[in-house]
Amino acid sequence: SEPLAWPPVSAQAASLLEEAADLLVLHRDFAAAVERCEAGCDSLGPGPGPERCLFVTSSAEVKCSLCVVGIQALAEMNRWREVLSWVLQYYHDPEHLPPKVLELCILLYSKVREPQVMLEVGSSWLRDQTNKSLPEYGSLLELYLLDVLLPLGRFEEAEELVRGCDVFDNEQQLAFLGTICESRCQWTQQEEVHSAAEEQQDAATETVLGALSRKLLTMLTLLRRALRSMSSHFYLLPYKKMLLATFLLYLVVVRLDPASPTSLPFIYKLVQLFRQAWAAVFSPIHRPPIQD
Repeated sequence: SEPLAWPPVSAQAASLLEEAADLLVLHRDFAAAVERCEAGCDSLGPGPGPERCLFVTSSAEVKCSLCVVGIQALAEMNRWREVLSWVLQYYHDPEHLPPKVLELCILLYSKVREPQVMLEVGSSWLRDQTNKSLPEYGSLLELYLLDVLLPLGRFEEAEELVRGCDVFDNEQQLAFLGTICESRCQWTQQEEVHSAAEEQQDAATETVLGALSRKLLTMLTLLRRALRSMSSHFYLLPYKKMLLATFLLYLVVVRLDPASPTSLPFIYKLVQLFRQAWAAVFSPIHRPPIQD
């Protein structure tokens, strides 16, 4: 009862790969294509340890192709945020990703302007000693530099990665270092322009606020003058006569009977007093009071 050897190729996974490709390209049924890719990857299982290093077994190639088709289908459905987690559920660690899958992920997240998603994944893959022996290592390192590190402004990390790379010769290293230096200068210029634009915007905002403040201060000054003028005008009104008229009205209405003949002199006097008060309030100040 010896354990079964890992088969060179899974017929079921290959059939599912063919179906997924047809669904993706011919029928444009992206959801069904993702389902076929998931079923094919599940049928292959985790695979043996050396599979991630050499990528020469048929099962490894089928699994990589299934992931490539699945990535394209997810991207077509605008589910690109799920791509990395979807791939890692079949390879578990970033170092185990096939070069083709890693390249496709970097290009995808660079296209949607989310390169920071691949920052840690790409760094882990490039630091792995086994991956450094792969023929695709140099092209992936260049892609990681141009599409991940430089757009994020990670210039020091990019220089360190280039200087510590044994794949590049001196001429290639100098070319990459020159590209990094040029990108750093462009980044600095963009930051300066952005800072200048922010300063101009702040200055314009301060100017507008200053103008509004001056207008508000002018309005408050005019309002204060108007209130002062009104107070001085009302100060000249005959308040004593108004109070006396109010008191007499109280006496007539409450204390006296208006129908009584004895109340007529008080009512007549009250009417005259109200006429004088009315003329004093609603006529010019210099008008003499009304004479009886």
